[in-house]
Amino acid sequence: MGFLDNLENSLKSLESREERDPAEQKRREEDRAKVAAAAPWAEKLRTSDYTRKLFDEAAIAGHKIRTKVYMSWFESTLRLEARGRRLELRPTPDGIMADLVEPDGETRSERVDLDGEPRTLLEKWLAPRDSSAKEG
Repeated sequence: MGFLDNLENSLKSLESREERDPAEQKRREEDRAKVAAAAPWAEKLRTSDYTRKLFDEAAIAGHKIRTKVYMSWFESTLRLEARGRRLELRPTPDGIMADLVEPDGETRSERVDLDGEPRTLLEKWLAPRDSSAKEG
């Protein structure tokens, strides 16, 4: 039991140190304020027709390119994954942001209009990057 008691005491000590640290308290308050400001957008993202259409369109797009599109929620972030690419929709205090992540790690970000068509976002996400170079 000595090890567990020491571990518990160490954790309590760390927690009390963090509680007394004004910089840590300020950071926590800022984080809470950001989450609270983004909460209405998080709710809109979860319940909007855009999200339902996005799920349907993603399944269709995945079927066309013969790959499974994995869809999951991480807290308030919606993540879609296919062929090493990720599409993350995150609520922010100013709206919904989409991060389109390529297999090599390159990331593009853009604002999402929940009144728009999710198909255009999916096409940008799943389109090969060098398609514009071949067309031009």
